[in-house]
Amino acid sequence: MTATPIPRTLSLTLYGDLDVSVIDELPPGRTPVRTQLVFPDQREALWTLVRRELDSGRQVYVVCPLVEESEALQAASATAVFEKLKAGELAGYHLALLHGQLPSSDKRAAMQAFHSGTVAVLVCTTVIEVGIDVPNASVMVIEGARRFGLSQLHQLRGRVGRGAAASRCLLLVEGDDPDTLARLALFARTTDGFRLAEADLRARGEGQLFGVRQSGLGDLRVARLLQDKRLLLAARSAASHLLQLDPELREPLHNLLGQAVEERFGEVVHWLDKA
Repeated sequence: MTATPIPRTLSLTLYGDLDVSVIDELPPGRTPVRTQLVFPDQREALWTLVRRELDSGRQVYVVCPLVEESEALQAASATAVFEKLKAGELAGYHLALLHGQLPSSDKRAAMQAFHSGTVAVLVCTTVIEVGIDVPNASVMVIEGARRFGLSQLHQLRGRVGRGAAASRCLLLVEGDDPDTLARLALFARTTDGFRLAEADLRARGEGQLFGVRQSGLGDLRVARLLQDKRLLLAARSAASHLLQLDPELREPLHNLLGQAVEERFGEVVHWLDKA
């Protein structure tokens, strides 16, 4: 069960490993979230908007892809952004820092202070992407948005819009890579998690059901999950019916099929025991 469709889940449903029940409406009390791309020359306007929300009594998340600055990765870190905002654009507001490397007591204290409203701005990593419900938070700023997958961005966006106030998710965009811009633009246009999961699946691949690789090409030799969805669902239905009639494929009519299954899956069938 997942609140946010992900490529792995989507692929397992088509392999017949999962069934899906779709809830395509917002829960009661939720507000649609407006998503915008923010380019470097728009940063000043972004922080003006954030200060306006804070002054009206609302709260804000600022999400970063890294905990600490890294020589290998050029991306915003939560600790550096926290210090920068505290001394600069958000000086005078009460900020807290939250990431997975903090002691448990510090993490609990930061989250409790944000939940109670004592803290106005929570600068954090993706530790807040699930299980956090603060209805008064109306803005999420995501630094280094290109470093997050679509499903993860969708999960993060779900932390705002949980109250009655109009809410925004603001993606800070760096660089001009056309594929990255197209991916983020799609995210800004839709809140449909299944559409985003399909886009993620198309870009990343479904990975292996019989194996450990969770991206790239899958186990299918010819078909592709998205392009051949109807054919795969028809095959799944036919296989399910056949297995009800002859679970071990011992009927003479099914001998050749049983041999083909053994040749194709005999060496990897042990993966089914890991489910």
